[in-house]
Amino acid sequence: MPIKNRFAEMLPEIMAWRHDFHAHPEILFDCHRTAGIVAEKLRQFGCDEVVEGIGRTGVVGVIRGKSTQSGRVVGLRADMDALPIHEATGVDYASKEAGKMHACGHDGHTAMLLGAAKYLAETRNFDGTVVVIFQPAEEGGGGGDEMCREGLMARFGIQEVYGMHNWPGNPAGEFAIRPGPFFAATDQFEIGVEGRGGHAAKPHYCVDTTVVAAQLVVAMQSIVSRNADPTLEMVVSVTSFVTDSQAFNVIPQHVTLRGTVRTLSQDMRDLAEMRIKALAEHTAAAFGAQAHVDYRRGYPVMVNSATETDHAVAAARAVSGQCADAPLVMGGEDFAYMLQERPGAYILVGNGDTADVHNPAYNFNDTIIPAGCSYWVELAEQRMPAA
Repeated sequence: MPIKNRFAEMLPEIMAWRHDFHAHPEILFDCHRTAGIVAEKLRQFGCDEVVEGIGRTGVVGVIRGKSTQSGRVVGLRADMDALPIHEATGVDYASKEAGKMHACGHDGHTAMLLGAAKYLAETRNFDGTVVVIFQPAEEGGGGGDEMCREGLMARFGIQEVYGMHNWPGNPAGEFAIRPGPFFAATDQFEIGVEGRGGHAAKPHYCVDTTVVAAQLVVAMQSIVSRNADPTLEMVVSVTSFVTDSQAFNVIPQHVTLRGTVRTLSQDMRDLAEMRIKALAEHTAAAFGAQAHVDYRRGYPVMVNSATETDHAVAAARAVSGQCADAPLVMGGEDFAYMLQERPGAYILVGNGDTADVHNPAYNFNDTIIPAGCSYWVELAEQRMPAA
């Protein structure tokens, strides 16, 4: 693998950054410590501009090449936040924050982009400007959306933007990507079923919300199997079923269902919302109950631009010799908001044979750091070759 030699030399330093971030995880927008360290290091590296507080705790660094005559500006983004998970790795740098853990590898993403920023600030072997973006609140907070709403792209003149995520199960240090829709839209629903509670020995005096809700759970499985085009992707999952009574002899007055919908097209997204609302209303009515649906749209579909995907593939092949075709992913990714603002591409780098992300035993694979850093640098230098 033609990894840049400088990153082999820097590996112990970058690992130390990663382990420090791992030991001190922060949730959503509460990335004050991480953001402070990132900003301090970017200034130490000699970045031409460092701006804090975009998207609450986001950090942006600007690195100008030896020349900027091309006028090209490329954005590179990493996420910084952790998850509300109790860690079970047993590593000596395990989380010191109870109930918080870097279980998705954002500590590694941040460290790799910092390593690339240090290299780029040292060499500046490109004609244009690199903007390194460190984003909070990817794990459900929409930090990418907030940064964009605060003018990230226009303020720094970003013309194209790229992201990267580690991927357990793929060979360590090898890349995979696909053009077009890649990660799914992530919506949530909450359905409140209201009936008539009472004594479990007298069901004929009640409108049993447990029966209504159970019927609704089953009915919603027909959305994917009988309403959606079978050639298109959709997931409808009920993940919580809560009654307002835990007694053995009470028929509850109220039941709450919660769940998620994952889709890869706007038509399927609209269909899922329409059918969930219709099924809830009419199923409840058939039993003499009422249902209210709160349907909340989350992250949009993440769509890689075709041209920028080709650029990402070229950079990945220069580093690892190949770039595989990635499958569709029904998980969500708020880099989607940045790709709505500017053309760009999101790539996966293999994390090897490790526990999956969002698992208490997951740990970022430090051996892939040189590959990830080299990819960022290769991408910047290919997109903005020195004059």
